[in-house]
Formats: sequence, C-alpha cells, structure tokens
Amino acid sequence: MSAAHPLAAIVAAQVLVQVGAFFLPALLPAFIARWSLSATEAGWLVGAFFAAYVPTVPVLVALTDRVPARRVYLAGAGLTALSHLGMAVAADGFWGALLLRAVAGVGWAACYMPGLKMIADRLEGAAQSRAVSWHALGVGIAGAASFAVAGLLDAIAGPALVFMFGAVTAAAAFGTVALVIRPGGARSGPKVPVAELLDFRPVFRNRPALAWIAGYSVHTWEMAALRAWGVTFLALIMTRSDAPDWLPGPNALFSAAGLLGIAISVSGNELAQRFGRARIVAGAMLAGAVLSVATGLSFGLWPPIAICCVLAWNAAIYLDSAALTAGTVAAADKARRGATMGLHSMCGYAGGFIGPLGVGLALDVAGRDTVMGWALAFGHLAPVVLVGLLVLRRLA
Repeated sequence: MSAAHPLAAIVAAQVLVQVGAFFLPALLPAFIARWSLSATEAGWLVGAFFAAYVPTVPVLVALTDRVPARRVYLAGAGLTALSHLGMAVAADGFWGALLLRAVAGVGWAACYMPGLKMIADRLEGAAQSRAVSWHALGVGIAGAASFAVAGLLDAIAGPALVFMFGAVTAAAAFGTVALVIRPGGARSGPKVPVAELLDFRPVFRNRPALAWIAGYSVHTWEMAALRAWGVTFLALIMTRSDAPDWLPGPNALFSAAGLLGIAISVSGNELAQRFGRARIVAGAMLAGAVLSVATGLSFGLWPPIAICCVLAWNAAIYLDSAALTAGTVAAADKARRGATMGLHSMCGYAGGFIGPLGVGLALDVAGRDTVMGWALAFGHLAPVVLVGLLVLRRLA
C-alpha cells in the first residue's frame, strides 16, 4: 500500500470525526436562549471541550511513543461518537452539556495529534510538511462545514438531529481507521523508556520546538475565541441592524470564513517554505492583532463591514495555522515526537479554553449588545497575540 492511501484515509477520518466539533458554537445563540445561559456559562460550555483536552492530550500523545497511534485514535473516535450521542438524546441543561463537552474534548485529544502522528511517522522532509498541511486542510474543512451542517440540520429537525449526525460521522471515522490503517507500518525512532514517557524536560530544552509551541498557543487562543463567538456576533449584528436581504445567515457566513481560511492555511505553509516560516508567522500574528480590535469595533457599523472584518481576521488567523504545527513537527526529536506534539497541543488548547471564556466574561462585564462589550471581548486578544509573537521570536 502506497503512503498516499493511509494519508488519504487519516485525513478523511479526521474530517468525519471533527465535523461535529463546532456544532455547539454553531447553535450557541439557541442554547443561550433555551437554557437561559449567561455569556460566561456559554463560554464554559464551549471551553469545556478544550479544558478536558488539555490534561489528557500530553498523556495520550506521549503514549504514542510506546504504543501505535492507531489504537489511541480508535479510542478517541469512539468517545467522540458517544459524546455526540449524549448531546442528541440526554443533554437538557448546562451541567449535562458541560460533561458531554468534556467527553468530546477527551475524544478529540485522542484523535487530533495521534492522527497527525500517524502521518508524521510515515513521512519525512518536505513530504512530511506538506502532509501536515493536508491534515490541517482536512481538519479545517470539517471545522468550516460544522457550522453550515449544524444550521441546515437544525432547520430540518432541531439540535437532536445535528448531534446524531455527529455521532454517525465519528463512528464512520472509527471504521475508516480500523479498516484502512494497518497495525504497524510506521517509521519510528528509538523507543522512549516507560519511566520517561511523561518526562517533558527534554522537550522544554528544545528551544526551536518551544518557539513554535508558544506561537501555536496564542494562535489557538485567538482562533477558539472567534470560532466560539463568531456566529453569535454575526447573529446579533444582523438582528440589531438593517442587514441586506442578500446576506446569507450567520452559520453560512462562518462556514464561508472557514473555507476561505483553509485555502489560506495551505497557502501559508507553502509560503513559509518559500519565504521563511518565521517571517510568514510574524506577519500573520501582527495582522491578527490589528483585526481583532477592528472586528470588535465593527459591531456598531453596517453589517457587511462587520462581516468583512470577521472574514479578514479569520484569514489572518488561518495564515500561520499549518506553518506553526509543521514547525513543531520539524523541530521535534524523533524519539520524542509524540511528547513534543503532546505539549504543542496541550499548550495550544489551553489557550483554546481561555479564549471563549475570556470573551464571555468580557461580554458579561461590558454588555452583549454594545460596541464597548465586543471591542473588549475581541480586542483583548491583540496584546495576547503580540506577547506570543515576542516569546516566539526570543526562543527561535
């Protein structure tokens, strides 16, 4: 079997298992109204996914330095299917949904980086970097489609059908990897002793890897904040202002933003190989900092202007997405690639937990229906991104 076949299977599985990840943010305005949630509680529901991911991902990904990543992945796909099934048939309020979102976070921890490691262990050099980009492409397609699929299925039969669909696609991801990815077949470096499996000190001594990890942390912080609250932001703008009839709905708009971001992510990785990864990442982070402020301030403007700000900010966030992960993979010691990728993902998703919660807290303080509220909610990300860029440049 050629290397292209397992690569295609892994990317397809990632699309299937990830497509339900943003169903809750896509339906967040409806859940806020149905369960009478505060903005902080809504932020917790979105952030619980990342909060559960953070402590489990270093253990699970480091484990792939000892056991096949395929086994870890299958467990994660199964948990993801169960979490969506629970949202479809059992969730009836904040606490139940919080628990199920945490289960989904553990499932994704067992799928995202272990899936990427299945690719990285089979390839080297430029082929590896491009495969990482294709992996990011698949995850990005799923993330973008998540919003449109949720909006479509919710219009047909409500949230239960939306989450049932997510359970079915996660089960299909399980079947794809189980049937197509053979046990073994991956290149690997020397085995790390069991006693050293969760010893991250060698990773912390790897300054180039830490630089990209720092960049990825603030990148995910920023991306998670926009993904969590983007649909709610657009929905409020379109209800409080006279939006033109030709504008698509918030979920369709955010799916379009995600699809645009995918193309930019792949292009950004190619540009990074041509012009230098550090240069492209720095440009993307500076643009993101400026556009976070502009997007928050656009809440009081004509809806198409605010939508353009969202699209531009989302594009800036995606520009360095694949490049940051490819940088960590390339800088990792082969024998500790799993541990390095685990730390990369743990730090990134720690930011992913803080981002949605931070926006929710800002909105509760300054108001969900005010320019000041959204300027604070989105604009506070600018100094976060700039500090991350400074740390990256000092470590690189």
